[in-house]
Amino acid sequence: MFNIANLKQIRSDMKKSLTLCIYALFLFQISQAQDSSSLMHPDSMRIFHPDSSLRIIDLNPYFTIHVDSTLNYQLQINKNPSNYFWYLKNAPVGLRIQKDNGIISFKADKSYFLSGKLKYDIDYKVNIGVQNLNDPKEKIDTNFTLVFFNTEIIPSRVKPTVNGPVWIDEGETASFKVVCESGSYPIENIITLTSIPISNYTNVQDCGDEFKWTPSYDVAKESDSARSKTVLVYFIGSNKFKVRDTAVVKFVVRDALNYPLALEEYNQTAKNVDQYIMKLKYTFLQLDKKLKKTKTARITFDLTSATTSLTGTILSTSSNDNAQKTGKVLPSVGLALVPIKEASVPSKVVDQNQAAQIRASIKRLEYMKQDNIALGSKDPDLTKKTAKLKEELRQVQMQLIDVPIELTNDLTEEELNRYFNSPKVNKKYRLKG
Repeated sequence: MFNIANLKQIRSDMKKSLTLCIYALFLFQISQAQDSSSLMHPDSMRIFHPDSSLRIIDLNPYFTIHVDSTLNYQLQINKNPSNYFWYLKNAPVGLRIQKDNGIISFKADKSYFLSGKLKYDIDYKVNIGVQNLNDPKEKIDTNFTLVFFNTEIIPSRVKPTVNGPVWIDEGETASFKVVCESGSYPIENIITLTSIPISNYTNVQDCGDEFKWTPSYDVAKESDSARSKTVLVYFIGSNKFKVRDTAVVKFVVRDALNYPLALEEYNQTAKNVDQYIMKLKYTFLQLDKKLKKTKTARITFDLTSATTSLTGTILSTSSNDNAQKTGKVLPSVGLALVPIKEASVPSKVVDQNQAAQIRASIKRLEYMKQDNIALGSKDPDLTKKTAKLKEELRQVQMQLIDVPIELTNDLTEEELNRYFNSPKVNKKYRLKG
């Protein structure tokens, strides 16, 4: 049964419902009024709001394209497209956009990747923009990312710029570049390994690096077959997926002369010859001075004896008896001076022969040194010339073993050479026919 209280409650609820209906109808009228102020584009039949800011309504921020596929994508804006034009910045080769309607097109031709113009799995950031033709200030710039991929894997290769065995002598330098043939995934790093431990080489780490190696003089030994040593150098390249490719270069190292050591030995031998020549020249000087003093004394005795004999002959013809007696005695005095001369200043035959022998030895060593001079640091006959100088020095020392060689002197090399090559000495010791 309905009572008065229930009736009042029902009437209150009806009032609230009526109020809500009136409020909803009011909102619907306002909404219709706003929609009536919108503009309808006759072509696309889309609604454009003149009071809204320019924006691209369907831009995909990330595109992935398979090789040999085609991309066609329509970009749209929230404005009338006939008043705007489109443009691209930093676009990869082949990517285009129609400036009037915003259609992006691209054909991922494989030739782009084979030529290196495009690469796989690289994020290409493309800047895109749209601008009002009538109002340059109304524009928008944004970007999207483009990535190319390929299901066909083309391996990358490590390619040294030499082919076949590389023949090299010890001490010489071999150099070449290690390049890479790029495939689907490029070589990112290279490691260098060798079949035997080596030194003096540059490590290759990236494509395009240069490999240099100067084999030391202990790589090949005389006991090795053909006096050569085979060394293998491995260049192992890997991409980001750790897929590897290995290139091998074969070196054949031939045993060669250690020129720095051989040149040092030659210089030391030549220095020893020069020092010995200086000693011989000083000894020759001392012997020649002794011979000169002996010769002067003997000449003095000879002149005195001759003068005495001549004076006695002259006085013996004199009319004076005393003078005649003196003249008969003086020739005997002259004759007596001869044994005195031999006893006082005997002839230095031994010294004369030694001086001549020393001078001949000096000339011989100087000639041999000049004949075996080193022709640069890589003279192929360097060891032969060193051995020849050593042999000549040894023979001269054996020939003059009984000659007392002076070890010290107070004359310079220039003074010794000036005396040794003086015209007087050359005339005195020249060979006589």
